[in-house]
Amino acid sequence: AICRSEWRSLKDLYPEFADKVDFYAISQSQVETINHLEHDRIEQGYPWPIAKMDDNVLKELKVLQQSTKIALDHQGVISYRAGYGNGGVDKWHEVFSNLARR
Repeated sequence: AICRSEWRSLKDLYPEFADKVDFYAISQSQVETINHLEHDRIEQGYPWPIAKMDDNVLKELKVLQQSTKIALDHQGVISYRAGYGNGGVDKWHEVFSNLARR
């Protein structure tokens, strides 16, 4: 539920940065298929792509819970990381602004 709430708030913010920052919602859910997630994305009008991540990459990034947020800069360095329930539209505005400057 928190992921979906964050997605709704990002829906209005992201278009400002869409031509400067690549943003992907990546699922680690074992129960939600990519088709289900893509259906939700289209139905809700989210402007970013949905992807499933290889379990090994999730382990390397130490993603242990849903709603983990990670921003990578243009060199692949983690520039922002937050867990479940952390963040918010103001924080994402800051993260996207910082990434857009690089």
